[in-house]
Amino acid sequence: MLTKSDLFLLIMVTVVTVNETLSPFCFEADFSYKLTTTPSVACIMVYAFLTLLSLVTVCGNLLVVISIVYFKQLHTPTNTLILSLAVADLLVGILVFPLSMAFSLSSCTYNESLFCKVRDSFDILFSTCSIMHLCCISVDRYYAVCQPLTYRSKISRHVVAIMIAVSWGVSALVSIGVTIPRMSHDGCVDLCFLDVITANIIGPILSFYFPVVIMLCIYLKIFLVAQRQARSIQSIKSGATASKMERKATKTLAIVLGVFLFCWSPFFLCIFFSIPVSVIETVNWLALSNSTLNPFIYAFFYTWFRSAFKMIASGKIFFGDYCNFKLH
Repeated sequence: MLTKSDLFLLIMVTVVTVNETLSPFCFEADFSYKLTTTPSVACIMVYAFLTLLSLVTVCGNLLVVISIVYFKQLHTPTNTLILSLAVADLLVGILVFPLSMAFSLSSCTYNESLFCKVRDSFDILFSTCSIMHLCCISVDRYYAVCQPLTYRSKISRHVVAIMIAVSWGVSALVSIGVTIPRMSHDGCVDLCFLDVITANIIGPILSFYFPVVIMLCIYLKIFLVAQRQARSIQSIKSGATASKMERKATKTLAIVLGVFLFCWSPFFLCIFFSIPVSVIETVNWLALSNSTLNPFIYAFFYTWFRSAFKMIASGKIFFGDYCNFKLH
């Protein structure tokens, strides 16, 4: 029979074990960073690679932003949503990448609690914003392919502006809802379980799983309708050409969704389990790399984006007025 002292000891051991298990999710673990004057070669190589990744992310998304803003031919509802998505990815490269590098690899000491919360808030904001924009783009593609006759009336500039505002607003609310509960507590012990529930269950459901299910359903509907349309207009050349363009645009945006799922799914699956922080950081970098890949997807599949990229990279737009230039 257990005595009171034995029972107390058993409870304390259990609490310590649970706290150590949950500490990575609370980002309050006692990491020890030592100042080093001679960093290892591996550390330098990782820093160089992540710095290059950050620069590529910033440059790639900046090209998308400049292309859509400068060339009037690209001023369409779909491209406006892509522009807002590129802005979110651009901010990932400017803000989240450097903060994540400092968290993952830094050899200096910092105010860990505040630093981690700032990084997490930016990370949650921009990643949620990306998937919200992909939701809006899937709705845009649904009307373009499934209801082409009413597309221009239903997806107007006003509607697109509302979509963008809702995407950023919901993302901000999710970020605040996950981050604020931890702001008023100095340690993880008092609110660790609630933090885990909020950050690792409610947050992912609202910002990932629920929107992804919606997008998958929409794209499945688009795929079925596009196939039916392709069979019904094969004998009409102009209609077939228009249908081919719409199918290509839908295929491209579906690939964007597929790449997003490939990059982010491991992270949202891993946060439900007690795994080492190093593994979480690795899948987090895989997720952040989605912001690097999106501009290359646009450039690879859209001929007008490739033309715009070439003109911007060559500096041609700085020596003349090409805003009305026909890109295709």
